Amino acid sequence: MKSYHVISFGCQMNDHDAEKMHGILEHMGYTGTGSLDQADLVLINTCCVRETAENKVYGLLGRLRKLKEKKPGLIIGVGGCMTQVKETALHIKRRYPYVNLVFGTGSLHQLPELISRAAGVRGTLIDTCPPEGIHEGVPAKRASGLKAWVPIIYGCNNFCTYCIVPHVRGRERSRRPEEVIKEVEQLAGQGYREVTLLGQNVNSYGKDLDRGYGFAELLADLDRVRDLARIRFMTSHPRDFTAHLIEAIKNSGKVCEHIHLPIQSGSDRILKKMNRGYSREYYLDLIDGIRSAIPGAAITSDIMVGFPGETEEDFLATLEVVERVRYDAAFTFIYNKRRGTPAEGLADQVPEGEKTRRIEALIKRQNEISLEKNIEEAGQVHQVLVEGVSKTDPSVVSGRTRTNKLVFLPGGESDIGLELPVRIVGGTLTCLEGEALKENRCPCV
Repeated sequence: MKSYHVISFGCQMNDHDAEKMHGILEHMGYTGTGSLDQADLVLINTCCVRETAENKVYGLLGRLRKLKEKKPGLIIGVGGCMTQVKETALHIKRRYPYVNLVFGTGSLHQLPELISRAAGVRGTLIDTCPPEGIHEGVPAKRASGLKAWVPIIYGCNNFCTYCIVPHVRGRERSRRPEEVIKEVEQLAGQGYREVTLLGQNVNSYGKDLDRGYGFAELLADLDRVRDLARIRFMTSHPRDFTAHLIEAIKNSGKVCEHIHLPIQSGSDRILKKMNRGYSREYYLDLIDGIRSAIPGAAITSDIMVGFPGETEEDFLATLEVVERVRYDAAFTFIYNKRRGTPAEGLADQVPEGEKTRRIEALIKRQNEISLEKNIEEAGQVHQVLVEGVSKTDPSVVSGRTRTNKLVFLPGGESDIGLELPVRIVGGTLTCLEGEALKENRCPCV
C-alpha cells in the first residue's frame, strides 16, 4: 500500500483544501504518513499572499531534491495559490525539474487523474485551469472530529490593490444554500460540535445566486441545525457587514460572539489607495453598532503597515484606531510586493527599516491591549468547548470560549467534546486560565 504526506501553508481555506487532498488520496488507496522519508507521494499546498510563505515552499522543494534522488519513484506535486500564477508554475518546472505535478486551485477536484498522468510522463505536468464553478462531493479527511471548516463561497471580487487572491482564487462563487445546510447537518450528525464558515468574504455570500438569500439568511437556517453547538465565520469585509447581518448574529443562539473584521489601515488616504471601499469613520461606526447589538463580542482584525506612500501621520492614524477599538487580538503584517497587483508598481515604497519600526510599535501596543483585556476576564464565567488534553500535562485540558479565547483548565479526556461553564481565574497575552463549575457539566448540544 502506497503512502502519502501533505504539507500545507496559508489560510483556513488552504487548510480545508489540504483536508480535501487527504480525503482524495485515501479514497485512491493511499495511506497517510507523518514521515517525508516514508512517503511515496508528497503534495505541497501553497500560499502566495506573503513572500515568506513562498520562500518556505522554495526551501522545501530544494530539500526534497535529495529525497527524490534516493527514491526516483517518489511523486512530488505542488498545488495551491502559488501555482495558479502562470509565471510561478513555469519557474517551478524550470528550477525544480524533479517535481512531477504542478496544479492550481481550480484543479483540485481532478487530482486523481492528474496524479495518474504525472506518474506516467517524464518531466513536469502542469495543470492550472482557471478556478470556475463549484465542485461538490470532493471527499475530505477532517483534521478534527470536533470542529470542521465549511467553505460557503469561493473567490473574491474586491480587488484590493495589494492582494493577489482574486487572481488565484477567481471571482466569487457561492455554494447553494441547500448544499451548505446539508453538509452542516451531516457534520452535526457525525458528532461535530462546531463549524467555521469560510470565504475570502463571507458577507458577499449569495449575491451571485440572485435568490434574495444572503449570509444573514444562511446563518439563520444553520442556527436551526440540531446537535450543533457553535457557528463561526471568517473572513468578513467591513464594506458588506450590514445591519441585517448584525441583527442575525444577535438573534442567533449558535453564532459565536467573535467577529474578525480587518481594517488594514486607519488612514482614509491609505484605505483609498488600497481600494478597500470604506472610510475610517464608517469602520468605527460599524464597530460601535456591533458592540451595541452584541455586548461582550470579541473583535479581532488584520492590520498592515508600510503600504506604499504610508507616512508617519498615516501610521499614527492606524495606532489611533487600535486605541479606539481595543481589539482582543490582531494579525499584523508588513506590506510586501505581490507580482501582478496594482500596488506593486506604486511609487513611494516605504523603506524596510521604517516598516520594521512601525510593525514593532504596532505589535507592542496591541500586545499590551490584548494582555489587559485577558487580565480583565478574571472572575467572568464563559462556556468553554473542550477540544483536547494538554500535550505536556494530562491533567490539563484546553478549549475555547464563544469569543474564541483559548482557555486552559484542570480536566481529562472525558471532558473532550463537552461545553463547560468555566470561571476565569487569570489571563496571559495568549490565553486564559480557568476552573470548571463542576455542578453544571453538560454535553455540548
